[in-house]
Amino acid sequence: MRISTLSSSVFTVAALIPQALSWGVVVLTRCPPGHEVVATVAQMHLHSSVLPKLCAILESDASNYDGSCHLATVAAWADQARREPRYRWTGPLHYIGAKDDYPSTSCAFPGSGGWEGRSHINVLSGIRNVTTVTFATADVDEYVQDALKFLIHFLGDMHQPLHLTGRDRGGNGDKVSFDGRVTNLHSLWDTLLIAQQLRTLHRNYTRPLPLPDVENNLRGTIYDPYIRRLVWEGILGKYEHELSSWLTCPTTDRLHVLPLPRWQRVLLWLFGSKSKDGGLDVDDEILCPYHWAQPIHALNCEIVWPTELDQPLYNRISYTSHVSEEISVVGVDDLGSFTRRKNPYLELDTPEYAGRIRDEWIVEKLLTQGGIRLAAVLNWLFVDSTDSRSGNLLIRKL
Repeated sequence: MRISTLSSSVFTVAALIPQALSWGVVVLTRCPPGHEVVATVAQMHLHSSVLPKLCAILESDASNYDGSCHLATVAAWADQARREPRYRWTGPLHYIGAKDDYPSTSCAFPGSGGWEGRSHINVLSGIRNVTTVTFATADVDEYVQDALKFLIHFLGDMHQPLHLTGRDRGGNGDKVSFDGRVTNLHSLWDTLLIAQQLRTLHRNYTRPLPLPDVENNLRGTIYDPYIRRLVWEGILGKYEHELSSWLTCPTTDRLHVLPLPRWQRVLLWLFGSKSKDGGLDVDDEILCPYHWAQPIHALNCEIVWPTELDQPLYNRISYTSHVSEEISVVGVDDLGSFTRRKNPYLELDTPEYAGRIRDEWIVEKLLTQGGIRLAAVLNWLFVDSTDSRSGNLLIRKL
């Protein structure tokens, strides 16, 4: 496969369409760890011919403080871009919401109500957009750079379960307590669960691993030890024999999009027939964001949303930014009768919730899957034809 660049056509079309937060920011640093972890894991698994091409497209945007090239430096760019007038319409591309995906006993993705928002304006369609609307040769311009940065970001968003549900604005409307502090469910999964892991890592991971392909792609950040653990215990450990299965897609009766001329790909994306991927028409035998997202979305029903949030008292409390320190709950029918101690919100820093997430490596697996899939997609798009193998998604092994 010849090097493919990402077309500006999708942005030209989508700019005609009117207009969730992402993996968040650790309190100890201004870097967004989730997205940067995903990008760093991906960079370790890029084919040797691919990273130089990506760096040439991204140019100075991907430069680290020491002048080296790192995808992690642009991983959160899309969150800033959505605040700019020309890209304000991209906000809905960071998430997807099914209208009937709760209560947890149903967990449809989607149900009979279908999807919220405009057709094709969601994170799964966004991933498809910037990978299928490609052409064999094109000048590297600002739109190509931006498309690549969106792709890096959207693959990360897809692996945060709360970007795959419309319930309570992806958890932003659900106030909870973590370690006695008031937050919301989305911020907990964006930031606090990762931050807690960073604070409790074994000191061994502050030392370099005997793996140059890992160490050469780290940036000297606060989450380097965390990435070393993902590699040593995850990629080279418990997930070693699962990696290839993370890249597989089910057989579909959908037309292959990539070999077609660019104008036909655009028309197929805009007006193509509905497929079995929730009616989104985003999956084929090579790239299948809906298929990958299904088990991630299921986590919302299995663990992300505690059942207590569907029950009194916690489903009756409205958020206030200032909570009295001297109150304990005495009633549920009349909010005015509440007395509270510290705060009235459900505490989630417990063995049953945060402990289970930590013990089962739920967040770590999501970040690792995001990195492996991002690497495979980038390899597939940008590897030289002499290096490609049968058009499948592949990663470079450490």
